[in-house]
Amino acid sequence: MDGSVTPAEDLDHVQTPVEEVWYLKDIYFRPEPDTPPKHFKIVTQNFNGPCSFIAICNILILRGHIEILPRDRTSVTYDFLSQLVAEYLLTACPDVDISAALSIMPVTRKGMDLNPLFTGATSFRPAGAGGELKLFEQAGIKLVHGWLADPDSQEYKTLSKTEDYDSSVNLLVEADHVTRGRLVLGEDVPSSSSGPSPDQLGHSLTDAEQQKVLDAIVIRDFIDRTQSQLTYYGLFNLASALTPGSLVALFRNSHLSVLYKSSGDESALYTLVTDQVFLHEASVVWERLEDVDGGWSTFVDSDFMRSSPAGGDYAGHTAESALAELERQTGALSVSGQADQELARQLQAEEDERAREIYARRERERAEKERALKVEKHHASAEAIRKPKKKTDCIIM
Repeated sequence: MDGSVTPAEDLDHVQTPVEEVWYLKDIYFRPEPDTPPKHFKIVTQNFNGPCSFIAICNILILRGHIEILPRDRTSVTYDFLSQLVAEYLLTACPDVDISAALSIMPVTRKGMDLNPLFTGATSFRPAGAGGELKLFEQAGIKLVHGWLADPDSQEYKTLSKTEDYDSSVNLLVEADHVTRGRLVLGEDVPSSSSGPSPDQLGHSLTDAEQQKVLDAIVIRDFIDRTQSQLTYYGLFNLASALTPGSLVALFRNSHLSVLYKSSGDESALYTLVTDQVFLHEASVVWERLEDVDGGWSTFVDSDFMRSSPAGGDYAGHTAESALAELERQTGALSVSGQADQELARQLQAEEDERAREIYARRERERAEKERALKVEKHHASAEAIRKPKKKTDCIIM
């Protein structure tokens, strides 16, 4: 991706790492259903972009609480945005101590420590002093997730004991120790109501240890089946609980995104498309959230009509549009046919290479998530769980 910065915006870009310069995309959005659409500049996310902070900024932008000026600006930095958010918090909460929220803002550049509860769509337990939740609370942003167990399911009783993700992983580690490594190795540990027998485990278990193993099996199966961190019960819960027209921050796939509930269709949920690969695709604004794995999701434009990206799945300038832009910038009146063909071939090759890179990146991210989950379940130890969590580019649980 092009990391260049236009001269008009170079003051706050001086000595700023490339990964902390984020490009702006022009979209239209109706803050109120009966009002004309308004023009907004939203922040897009590159590969290393801090999704949590970008989601917060985009919600405040679409609500009209902060505005990026001048209007011809094409990119921003963390310092620029953090100043806007800090000024908004100081104005919106004049009589409230916002020190916790301000102190957590720099942490959002690398990740946030959020620990969702499987029993409530708005329930999280931060591992730190709570600055993460204070930032959302004092910014007036609701933080939600759909990683919920159905109260009518058999697994709900077990998950309601541990409640949150971290506690559930701790229980898996303890149960694995009890079974001498058989649980994380994926071996068949009996799940009968009477519990594993001494012969099956090679040693005797107390009643409490047997129950711990049985609970761990249920939790392991639930986490294995919900790797997208969204269940259908959670999805339906979000669709019914959110107020039409609301903008909230959605935790999913260890990532934060902007979630919007349509005012027209009472059950339609959309996430704001902020991937920088769609920077030049004006018709790709929202992605409809229709299933837990994203297989049925579709892109829509500012009017929530199905979009037709000019660049296909791997969006950006097409060879034709790039050639037209080049001619406009250089003021060239014409280009020879041979030069046109050569430039088009070059641009198409670059576009194909970009598509391959994006596909490879997404495959790496998917593989990394799978490895991380396996390591967390199969190789964690009680001592390792208690150590400070490593921060990543997005959300850490």
